[in-house]
Amino acid sequence: MTQLSPKAAGTLAVWLQDPSVDENTKAELRALENDPQELEERFYRDLEFGTGGLRGVIGAGSNRINRYTVGRATQGFAKYILEQHSGEGRPSVVIAHDSRRFSPEFTLEAALVLAGNGIETHLFPSLRSTPQLSFSVRHLKATGGVVITASHNPPEYNGYKVYNAQGGQLVPDEAEKVISYILQVDSFDAVKRLSQEEAEQQGLLHWLGEEADEAFTDTVAAVSVAREEIKASLGRDFKIVYTPLHGTGNQPVRRVLEKIGFSQVYVVPEQEQPDSEFSTVKSPNPEEREAFTLAIKLGEELNADLLIGTDPDADRMGAVVRDNEGKFVVLSGNQSGALMIHYYLSRLQEQGKLPSNGAVVKTIVTSEMGAAVAAHYGAAVFNTLTGFKYIGEKMTQFEHSGDYTFLFGYEESYGYLAGNYARDKDAVLAAMLIAEAGAYYKAQGKTLYDVLQELYEQFGYFLESLESRTLKGKDGVAQIQGIMNDWRSNPPQEIVGSAVTEVLDYSLGLSGLPKENVLKYLLADGSWFCLRPSGTEPKIKVYFAVRGESLENARDKVAALSQQVMARVDGN
Repeated sequence: MTQLSPKAAGTLAVWLQDPSVDENTKAELRALENDPQELEERFYRDLEFGTGGLRGVIGAGSNRINRYTVGRATQGFAKYILEQHSGEGRPSVVIAHDSRRFSPEFTLEAALVLAGNGIETHLFPSLRSTPQLSFSVRHLKATGGVVITASHNPPEYNGYKVYNAQGGQLVPDEAEKVISYILQVDSFDAVKRLSQEEAEQQGLLHWLGEEADEAFTDTVAAVSVAREEIKASLGRDFKIVYTPLHGTGNQPVRRVLEKIGFSQVYVVPEQEQPDSEFSTVKSPNPEEREAFTLAIKLGEELNADLLIGTDPDADRMGAVVRDNEGKFVVLSGNQSGALMIHYYLSRLQEQGKLPSNGAVVKTIVTSEMGAAVAAHYGAAVFNTLTGFKYIGEKMTQFEHSGDYTFLFGYEESYGYLAGNYARDKDAVLAAMLIAEAGAYYKAQGKTLYDVLQELYEQFGYFLESLESRTLKGKDGVAQIQGIMNDWRSNPPQEIVGSAVTEVLDYSLGLSGLPKENVLKYLLADGSWFCLRPSGTEPKIKVYFAVRGESLENARDKVAALSQQVMARVDGN
């Protein structure tokens, strides 16, 4: 134990001596006494509560997610909820969870701690999607929400995301209050907790039923702009292969597609059921082509028109379409976003329902192509920091001021929302919109790939790419910070023969946005690249965007830009 840092050694001792820590947890820690490096990783810090909540590797320790770190976070969140509640009766929180390891256990732990603080909880009896949680907070007029998920992270992770009364993830000023309250919880004895029996007897724990699912399905389906056409004819001949990637999307996606009239929806059987190991994929991430291997196989067998995949908590959607040679290609998040904006806004315009004060909201690392399409239809375009919580915040601002009508929000990482029913990205909604767009254009003799080429010809050949480097553990945190410090203090003057015309350092709080450790470099030829440490994984992400004279030219430009920037990143 002498090799541990003072912080790690002291915190480990507290865990081993605390009578409120169960013996199984203590045994797990004692079994690591000959592995000081692992103990250091588990105890060198407390698992950080970021602006979205907790996310970490499952296991015993202060830098791991477990019932104790979940309980401590919930005790802090409870104080925030009690502070926010101003109406009659008790404050309330809705809780949902996905298919990950210990998700049901962490859900119940959060509910019982909230109950210990006199806060009512509404729990789903089994796994539900993150967007349904966001919707349900609003629908039930709750004071807040919690979802237990680690999104598309590897199987060893889980997470704890918290939501405000608007159904959005906490933004920085809200999160800072919760963090301050968590830091006041200096021992596990300070965590108030009821038993399940006590919570139910006192009316503090309620289980949600089918009506909650029906309300969500009906609300999502109401956003459709082709429901009658899909039901009448378009949905009969359009074949969809869908994979929930072992997550929560299976039932809600199928329910919504059926409700609006799609009759040929085929689910990848190997990936249909919940599986905390995500055993058929390296990563349950619809951003990666490999996640669609089984879907593509089934799609070829069925001669499907469209393949759809959703991540474990069903807030991200990926689409695979046929190119002009009939081969399946995975659309990027930016491409899917541009297609959906074009389809949705053009149909609203045709139907005379496009408001004059419409707005589209995207993030600073999302393609400008969607912005160009939105502007074509007269919509204002707003940029936010990365994270759908900021898009949700904009939506609430529009709702309160009435200055703009929210139409569509999206981010390059496969997150989309239309309609005003939630404050988080919704893969169920996105699956519906991309499917009805595909069916609508098929009736015109076009594929979604054909429509994408038309958008390129009309608005320009925008192309983007993303590189990331995973740097785990204590050393990884330092490496990532070192990379950011190097680029911040020594900005390049020129990249791939194009002058750097502007450096945007978002840690300074630019354009009225919250401060965030992000650097964006604008080039004279209209290209840009951006360095951003991930808030949910031990990664640094580097985004690249160009506008070419042709698709081939754009591919060459983005490849050259990526190669030169990453050579410096990797050399740090």
